[in-house]
Amino acid sequence: MVKLNKIYTRTGDDGTTGLVDGSRCPKFSARISAMGLVDEANSSIGLAICALADEAQRALLIRVQNDMFDLGADLATPAENDDFSPSAMVLRIVPAQAEWIEAQIDALNERLEPLTSFVLPGGSEAAARVHVARAATRSAERAMVTLAAEVPVNPAALAYINRLSDLLFVLARVANADGREDVKWVPGANR
Repeated sequence: MVKLNKIYTRTGDDGTTGLVDGSRCPKFSARISAMGLVDEANSSIGLAICALADEAQRALLIRVQNDMFDLGADLATPAENDDFSPSAMVLRIVPAQAEWIEAQIDALNERLEPLTSFVLPGGSEAAARVHVARAATRSAERAMVTLAAEVPVNPAALAYINRLSDLLFVLARVANADGREDVKWVPGANR
């Protein structure tokens, strides 16, 4: 259980951040960048929740926010010997979390007509906020892939963040009256 009595610790004043294993990491590192962008994406999801009227959609994203904290913990825990198995002491994203997202995508996508054009990130305010969260999630994914080029990253975590942006795209379409209010891209319309 997490217990935070004091919010400031002064330990980061030297430009480092503590990781789960007790080691310190420079704040400019790829690991801290990935963790920060996951946090930013999670905050964007929180803003999207505020705009969604549908309680089931809000609950879906609240569950995602909890998973995003799991993802942050996963990234904050360097792997030993490429071991990404969860344990009582190590919190890891597991394949079932990405599989749950896939099931949500499939269920939501059943409500939508197939796309005949790309859609612009807008329409309703709720859809626009979900699109902002989708774009922030893509940034977090790019940062995680950058980190994975340097050190081992949990493959289930990479799958999770990739599926999440897909879920947010589909949810944005659902928020646009099941796609009926999507704003379609018209290639070259303003030439």
